[in-house]
Amino acid sequence: MVDQEKVREATRLLLEGIGEDPSRPGLVETPDRVARMYAELMAGTDSDASEHLAKTFEVASDDLVIERDIPFYSLCEHHLLPFYGHAHIGYVPNGRVAGLSKLARTVETFARRLQLQEQLTDQVADALMDHLGCKGVIVVIEAEHMCMTMRGVSKPGTKTVTCARRGVAQDPAFEQRFFRMLGR
Repeated sequence: MVDQEKVREATRLLLEGIGEDPSRPGLVETPDRVARMYAELMAGTDSDASEHLAKTFEVASDDLVIERDIPFYSLCEHHLLPFYGHAHIGYVPNGRVAGLSKLARTVETFARRLQLQEQLTDQVADALMDHLGCKGVIVVIEAEHMCMTMRGVSKPGTKTVTCARRGVAQDPAFEQRFFRMLGR
């Protein structure tokens, strides 16, 4: 998906635009490094969460499953600056569970795109509901945005928290149990 030649050319133009000389020794290889970096950072654009959530396992239990502190890195679509943090996922199976690594891979699929945190949270919740057929899901994402840390208001350490609830997770008692189990 990423046209690396266009990214290399854009990087050369950006370097010139900020008053740099793209031919100076420290910058000669920068356009190629940036092109490879964007190919890696945008890998989720060509990925579908269904490929990670297709393999499930039968279970008799329908009690809450939580995977917390899933690290992720993404790029804000407004400033093309990173935001990063942790995702916490809880879901109630409906006879089937996904492998635990699949929840982290689902977060990664959606994080490796130009994103908004609110949208990322909803996409993960919707993918779990759609592909696992679970009874309910809650996704909470806590992230620090470089657009707030290194520019603009310049407030390092500020965290944005978003939450998406689907199905039985919309019950306030469920939400309270989820946050209690997270230790929050």
